[in-house]
Amino acid sequence: MDKGIYVYILSNKRNGTLYVGVTNDIFRRVYEHRSGKNKSSFSFRYGLIRLVYYEFHLDPAVGIRREKLIKGWKRKWKVELIEQVNPKWADISEDWYS
Repeated sequence: MDKGIYVYILSNKRNGTLYVGVTNDIFRRVYEHRSGKNKSSFSFRYGLIRLVYYEFHLDPAVGIRREKLIKGWKRKWKVELIEQVNPKWADISEDWYS
């Protein structure tokens, strides 16, 4: 796996609740969200297991700044970002663990 960092967005359904996160291992992190390891987390509480968007940054500092920027956006802007690359809100990680 490349060194770097992923900024990602999870949802529970099309146009549902959104969670913006950052990780150096997108496969592991999405699996952790899906498995419900942290039962008190925001993502577990709202069933946020659908990966609807991600981007990769070679420089971790750039990725962390980007995550903070997106977290501060209005919901409408986050939805527009998702729909630019994933207009049907498909679960990008659907086939990763089969």
